[in-house]
Amino acid sequence: MKAAQIRKFGDPSVVQIVDVSTPEVKEGYVLVKVHAVSLNPFDTAMRIGSVPFELPATLGGDFAGVVEAVGPDVTNVAVGDKVYGQANILGGNSGAFAEYALTKADQIAKMPTTVSYVEAASLVLVGVSALQGLSEHINLRPGQKILIQGGSGGIGTVAIQIAKDAKAHVATTVNGSVIGTIHALGADEIIDYETQNFEEVLDHDFDAVFDTVGGDTFLRSLNMLKPGGVAVSMIAQPEETIAKEKGVQAMMQHTKVNAERLQALCALIDAGTVTPHVAQTFPFARITDAFTIRETTSITGKIVLEV
Repeated sequence: MKAAQIRKFGDPSVVQIVDVSTPEVKEGYVLVKVHAVSLNPFDTAMRIGSVPFELPATLGGDFAGVVEAVGPDVTNVAVGDKVYGQANILGGNSGAFAEYALTKADQIAKMPTTVSYVEAASLVLVGVSALQGLSEHINLRPGQKILIQGGSGGIGTVAIQIAKDAKAHVATTVNGSVIGTIHALGADEIIDYETQNFEEVLDHDFDAVFDTVGGDTFLRSLNMLKPGGVAVSMIAQPEETIAKEKGVQAMMQHTKVNAERLQALCALIDAGTVTPHVAQTFPFARITDAFTIRETTSITGKIVLEV
């Protein structure tokens, strides 16, 4: 089978399409014929060597496809099912950027029936990240106010939709060029971070902050919370002492893609609550171009490869 592998760390040019053996299914695992995969910042981090692992290796996490074979103890999916999920090698899987992916059964679920393979693949990590953050860590409730930092990214666009479905008041920071797109998602207050200071424009009475930017932005976001508020960052590890001084809670989220969360996300997608935002689609052979564009341009939504 064809797979996108690296034999050394570096820029997008180190990614090569090579012939490798198709993985064999084993207990607790599922072999999937991959139809689409999406790029995440973590794929770049792996490619440049920010995360330690042995080479050569097949990259990729998010995918959608059809079950080719299942281990003898697998019960949540069957041969022929359309599925979506994670196949990152750091999770003990074979890597998603390939014609076939071997992944743990508890990291996939039947994909939504209302979207394509491309759209399903685009929502795996970003969708679970937003759902885990808002539903589990923040426990967002009707009438609460949430500030979503980085509302135009993959996670941010899903987070806005989930927050509006929870009947929350949503403020978000974005690049001015995408304000129209973000307004269409339902955001109540949209701050152009290039021309506006969110600390000056917004009231400092938020119940929650969901951060996808990190750095100084996350630290300043703590000032936006009312006493007892909670801040969750996808990027930054907060200083507990600073949060305590401000009378708020702050944490860094480590997203875990599992079957239960994928099923919950699937329900939101099929209900029309969460809609995919695919910025650009490439054929698998152009994976180097896909990496380059994701890393050198400002886009709203996900880049997806058709396998």
